[in-house]
Amino acid sequence: MNALDENHATVTPSTRTAEATAAPGGTASPASPASPASPASVTASVTRLGDVRGVRAFRRIKLLVGGYLAVGVLTLATAAVLSRVDASAVKPAVWIRGTFVAGGALVMLLCADRAARGSRGAYRRLRILSAASLCAIVAILTLPGWFPAWMKADQAICGVVVAAVVASANSRGVRQLFTCPPAGKAHS
Repeated sequence: MNALDENHATVTPSTRTAEATAAPGGTASPASPASPASPASVTASVTRLGDVRGVRAFRRIKLLVGGYLAVGVLTLATAAVLSRVDASAVKPAVWIRGTFVAGGALVMLLCADRAARGSRGAYRRLRILSAASLCAIVAILTLPGWFPAWMKADQAICGVVVAAVVASANSRGVRQLFTCPPAGKAHS
């Protein structure tokens, strides 16, 4: 029984490939799929039971971003209902911001999903998008007169959710899943 079986971790095809291409000394060659800089090694790192915190963090991130997407869709639905009652009640800024929230949340959800599977680029995009969204939310909450009170309350809720995404995505444990060791050195 190997170490992965003892820990009841998931063995993915990428980890099997890494085991099959290991050099005679037991370390993977730099060009192999399990080299420290490859997405396969990040996937293996995320799926090992020893890194269960990373798996939990990405579950939490995806849940939070899914909530942010739901709030964005509800914002657009609210705007649609209010515009039927009184067309002047919903300013164009509400439609624009609601569309940006829903679209941005969808992109963040896709990035979170890809990052959970080991994509460094998707992880970087998730971190950038979540931080930019939080800055936009703070700006909306501080700008007087552009948005109605219900939209500001909606954005305050979004701000709490996105702040949790930023904190989770930038936590030390999650960042360590995506760090590269110096060139030529393999993880032990």
